Order: sequence, then structure tokens, then C-alpha cells
Amino acid sequence: MLLATAALSVVAGQACAQASAPAAPDKAPPAKAPAKVAKPPAGKTVEGITVTGQSTQAYRSSIDRRSYGVANDLATTTGSISDALKNIPSVEVDVQGNVSLRGDQNVTIMIDGKPSGIFKGPGAAAALQAMPADQVERVEVITNPSAQYSPEGTAGIINLITKQSRKPGRSGSVRLNVGTGERGNFGVSGAYNSNKLTLSGDASIRFDAQDGTARDERTFLDGQGGELGSIRSTTKQVGAADFWNLRGSIDYDLTAKTRLSGEVRLSRSEAQVKPLQHFAAFGPTGAATLAFDSPQRFTDGRPNQAIQGSLRHKFGDDHDLVVNLSSDRTDDRREGAITEVFGLPVQPNLFTNLHTVITLIQTEGKADYTRPMPDGGKLKAGYDLRSDDNEYDNIGLRGVAEATAAPDPTQTNLFRYRQTVNAAYLTYEQPFGDWTVLGGLRLEDVRLDLDQVTSGIVRNTSRQDAYPSLHLAYKVSDDTQLTLSYSKRVQRPSPQDLNPFVSQRDQFTESAGNPGLKPQITNSFEAAGQYRANGAFYLATLYYRQNENGVTDVITPLANGVLLTTKENLSQSRAAGLELVANGKLTKTLSYNVSTNLYWNEIDGSGIPLGPGLGFGETRSTFAVGGRGSLTWQPTPKDMWQFNAQLNAKRLTPQGYTEPQFISFLGYRHKFNDSLSAVVTAQDLFASLRFRQIIDTPTLRDRAQFQPAIRSVFVGLAWTFGAAQKRPQTFDFGGGAPGP
Repeated sequence: MLLATAALSVVAGQACAQASAPAAPDKAPPAKAPAKVAKPPAGKTVEGITVTGQSTQAYRSSIDRRSYGVANDLATTTGSISDALKNIPSVEVDVQGNVSLRGDQNVTIMIDGKPSGIFKGPGAAAALQAMPADQVERVEVITNPSAQYSPEGTAGIINLITKQSRKPGRSGSVRLNVGTGERGNFGVSGAYNSNKLTLSGDASIRFDAQDGTARDERTFLDGQGGELGSIRSTTKQVGAADFWNLRGSIDYDLTAKTRLSGEVRLSRSEAQVKPLQHFAAFGPTGAATLAFDSPQRFTDGRPNQAIQGSLRHKFGDDHDLVVNLSSDRTDDRREGAITEVFGLPVQPNLFTNLHTVITLIQTEGKADYTRPMPDGGKLKAGYDLRSDDNEYDNIGLRGVAEATAAPDPTQTNLFRYRQTVNAAYLTYEQPFGDWTVLGGLRLEDVRLDLDQVTSGIVRNTSRQDAYPSLHLAYKVSDDTQLTLSYSKRVQRPSPQDLNPFVSQRDQFTESAGNPGLKPQITNSFEAAGQYRANGAFYLATLYYRQNENGVTDVITPLANGVLLTTKENLSQSRAAGLELVANGKLTKTLSYNVSTNLYWNEIDGSGIPLGPGLGFGETRSTFAVGGRGSLTWQPTPKDMWQFNAQLNAKRLTPQGYTEPQFISFLGYRHKFNDSLSAVVTAQDLFASLRFRQIIDTPTLRDRAQFQPAIRSVFVGLAWTFGAAQKRPQTFDFGGGAPGP
């Protein structure tokens, strides 16, 4: 098991003052009153306006999304997307690299408004670690998406807006960062723009260590408080990973109103880790009954290829048709070699080899139409056909040594998954004076075909659902605005959650899916208010989610100390909270950016089979607090210091909880001139980042901890040339126009 595969790493007519994440201009301007935005005429919808002079640094909002610039986040100069997301309000990244919005990990991640297969499946966290953060200009957070978007992802959508150039001529950049612990990264990008033709591309490579330590203490109980036995294990692993990215795109204007675009993305990640595990088991009296050492070796190779093409025809102002075709393929090859050298009792060694080949193919065709309507209204309609065709091939070998290992039928299986989604949507936006209303409806037909070839289990289902959305925005004044929103969302079980075959990760850890899982349905409500004054920005959001049939892990103790992890549907769960964001200046040279999430969660797992014996006997709830903060000090126009910290909130599980997680970051940047700059960064300053999970049931107490060794220092240089890196107007492929 790769223990450290990731995380080693409108509101009508109104905009806000500077509130980047974090926000600090390269040169601190004299203090002055914020610019005023003229009130739009009645009956005119205005979206996504910002009043800051530097668009890459601004906070932006529209009726259904919020957007944060990351240009002045020093973590983006040396880190990955995972590092950049840690400083975005509403977003959490845990020690394994899993991303969540307000405590919910069911997040859809897009690139420039389009879904990417690289962020799906078991390697999604590693993909976020692989993508350099300096390729991203802004991060859009859409916690209550309109019907224009796919409803997949109950937590919402994170849209990564990449840097592009539209100014005439040639431009580019070169970036080099060298870190401690055999870490480093290098990247180049370039663009050429003429009147009709735009060419752009970038390439990068990243090296990272995969070292860490783990500890697990399990106590098995008889349900009455008596101990039946216990297990103790400690693991130390060393490893390394490298990530490669290559992208090229072209835009060509066939006519003044018609544009043809294409893009190709290639990426590859390679990782190898070598854990050494020490294991011991004890009986009810505390006497040792089993002991062995387990040297292990895991390798993971994950290439991805994606291609997309689009045709856009513009009929007039805000009146266009976009047709987009895309194909995305990921091949994930994993191999684990585990040897168990027994000390007690004395017996022959046991060797296990687990080889997995995962193929993920996603094909999508979309058509999106936008048309202005009378009195400032706007109509959007579209059709989306998406197909996911996946295969999971597992081969197991077992014996006393690697050279003599033979096929193990208990660990060999083939599982095929195919899902086809036909969807159509319609949204209508209309201003009424200081009010703006955006309503929408999305209809989806989903066909799911499962084939567990080895076990002979075939399951074919179809489902039709309607997903409404409603957004209201009210402009109180030039500085204050309120929003209300509702959306219905869905989280369909992942393919591997549906595979019923029991697979073994090690001698004492097994897992199996459940083909009978239902999709989780979420009804999401939000109310928000935002206010700006004197260069400061404040945002408060109340939210509530009602979830039905949420998918959760169920951990069952079996004979001989084995833990089996399966999947079940919760009866229901609820989440509510208050999110607060503040951004501004303490002095002319010192700025701050803070956010917090006061979070309540309730889980009802009473409907799970065998629930009471496994700790699901009653409704459980918790209240938690998480947040992030940054201070940016710019003593001179050429020098900037920055400190960031993030606290992930405690997370409730049906059988226990995960403890809060904390990480900190310090950075310094010096600009020699407008083209050349140097940066020094340090992450996990206090070596505090760790994952702790607690399970406490009548039959099992488990305390598991994993701590990645990610504390490191980077030194880097960045050189830019040619036209400034500014974002062009981006066409909306059904994912929304990312920024103005």
C-alpha cells in the first residue's frame, strides 16, 4: 500500500475589493478609498466584476461561484496544486492528498471548466500532487452549482483556471526549484499569439520523496468490554516519485465569429516505496502469539492522455454556440511485493505479489447554447453525453519465496464498469432591479453496467433523475450583497466501491465493494452576505446539507485479527455550518487573509446491516472547527514574506473519527526586476502534519496514525519574457466562463 502517495504535498452587478488567497500586491500602493462601481441600470445583469487593479490577485464572485487568485501565494511557486488548494477558503487537503469542501470529500475537480479523468479513481490525490501549482492562475469554488453543471459531486466543484496568454507576440517562462530530501521541480511554458492564431504549451517535471512512518494498534473486544486479543504494528517507509506533465493547445479564428480550438495533455507519474513493517499479535492475557517482519515494495505507474477539440460560433454579444468533444485515458499499473519473515512461531516465510492494471476511459460530447433575452435576461441550454468505460484487472501470486510464487485465485479477479450519462439542462437568469434570479433544471438518464467476470456477477441498472437549482442575489448597496441558493446534487458510488470481490492488501487487511450501493442524494442550501470597505473584504456563509444514502466504510473484525472494510449506505446524514472569510490590510505593508468553518455533522447509520454490533447503534454527531490564515509582509516593492497555516477540522465517521490535521508554510520572494525573481519556501515547519483515525465500537478499538516526512526547504528562480501572462476571455464549454 502506498502510505504516502499524496499530500506530501451574480451577485447582481457588484464585485469586491482585493481578497486573493493570500492577497498582497507586488508593490504596496498608498492607502486610499476603494474604487466605486457604478450601479447598473435596472434590468441589466452584471456578472463577475472586480474592482482591484490586478485581476490575477482579486477575489471575484458571481451569482453561483467564488473565485480566488493564487498569483501571490508563494506556495504556488514551488509546490503542487495540492499545496495551493490548502490556502483556498472552503477547501481542505488531508495528509493523504484527498480534497474536501466543507468536510465533504465528494468533490468534482475540473480544469478550465472541463472534467478530467486524471482526477478520478484511486490515483486522484497523486494527480493533484503531480500538477504544478504555478500553471494555475485562479481557483473557482462552486459549492452550490447551477443546473448548467453535472450534479456529480455532492460537495460541489473546484475549477482550476490555468494561465494563458492573449497578448500579441511571444511570451514564456522558465522555473527551477531545488529542495531538500531529493525534491525539486522544473518547468517551462511558452505562447505565440497573432491576430488569428494562438499557440501555447508547457512542460514540467517534479521529483518528490515518499518517506513516512505509520503505527496501528488494534484491540479486539467481546462486546462486553472484555479483551480477546490485540495487534501492534509499526511501519517505516522510504520512497521517491516523479511526475511529468506536457500540454499543448491551439486556437484559430476561422472567421471573426467562429473559433476552432484544440488541446492535448500528457502526464505520467511513477512512484516506488519500500515499507518495512514490524508486526506482533497478543492473546487476551497479553502473551505474544505471532510476530514477523515484513519488507515490502510497491510501485505505481500512471500515464494519462487527454485530447479535446471545440468549435465556437458567436452570433452576437453574449449569444453563442459551443460544441466540445473530448477523450481521456488513464492507465494505472500497480504492483506490491510483500514478504513476511516469521519469528513467532517459527515457520516458512510467506511471499505475496499483487499486480493491478486499471484502465479508465472517459469520452464526452457537449453542446452549449447561450442567448440574451429581453430585459437583461439570459438563457442557457445544453446537452451532454458522457461515457466512462473502466476495467480493473487484479492478479495475485503467493508462495514461500518470490521465485516460486504461484497464481493465487483468491486474489485474482477481473471487474468491468461502464456508465453512460445522457443529460440536458436549461437555465434562465433575470434581473429585477436590485434582485437577480437564476433558475435551472437538469435531466439525466444514467445507464450502469457492472460485470464481475471472475465471480460471474452481472448487474445492469438505469436511473432517471431531475436536478433543480435556484440562485437569488440582492444588492443591498455598492458595498454589500446577499445571496440565497439551493441545488440538488448526487454522488454515485465509485467503480471500486461496487466491486464485490474480496481483495487483500496485507495479511490482516481486506476490502470488498458492494454492487447494491445506491447513489447519495444531497439537497444543499446556502445563504451568504459579503461586504467590502476601505480595502477590506468580509464574507459570511450559512450552509445546510441533507444527505440520503451516503456511502461509508464499514470495518468488521474477522477471525485471526483480520479487518474487512466494506461499503454500505447510511440512512441519512446532515451537515451545517458557518463559514467566515476576512481579507484586508493591517498596515500599508502587512496584509492578512483568514477563514474559518464552524462545522456540525450528524450521521445516522442505524440502517446498516449488523450495525449495532459494529458501532452503528445510534445517531452520532460532532461539532468541529477548521480554518486557515496567512500574513503577507512586503517591506519593499521587491521583497515579500509570507506565513500560511491550515487546520483541517475533526471528521466524524460511523465508527469513530479522524483527528484534526495542521500544517504551516513560510516563504520569501525577491524580485530582481520585472522578469527575474528568486524564492525560498519551507513547508510543514513544525513537522506537525499527520493522520490519526480512531475506531471505537463494542468489538473493536483501533488507533491508526500515519506521518509523512514532508518537512522541506525549496530555493527557486523564475524568469519570464515577452507579453505578460494575462488570462484571455475563455469560452464556456458548459463548465462556466472561468473569470472575466
